[in-house]
Amino acid sequence: MKQKTDVLQGTLGLMVLKTLDVLGSQHGYGIARRIEQISGDLLAVNQGTLYPVLLKLEQEGAIESEWGASENNRRARFYRLTRAGRKLLEAETRDWEQTAAIIARFFEVKAEDLP
Repeated sequence: MKQKTDVLQGTLGLMVLKTLDVLGSQHGYGIARRIEQISGDLLAVNQGTLYPVLLKLEQEGAIESEWGASENNRRARFYRLTRAGRKLLEAETRDWEQTAAIIARFFEVKAEDLP
């Protein structure tokens, strides 16, 4: 059985933006489940962490929301990416890729490679 890990601080917003970019409009519970599924169930998305991130992204104009009915006919707030959100996603993706490349260098370096 796999042990789930909490999402790293600062990465949940990026995961939310990417999830909405790929899947379109989703309610909070759906976003959390998709992030967990995409991670291969290695990540756990805490509802108490997700909703403040959604609120922050909405206040920044990266996402918009409206009330609708979920798959099981319950009232739910659905979130969608805005044009500003797409631009933010592109910038955050570039930053993350650059950071990952820098970290990767440290894992590749060997003592004999150093002067």
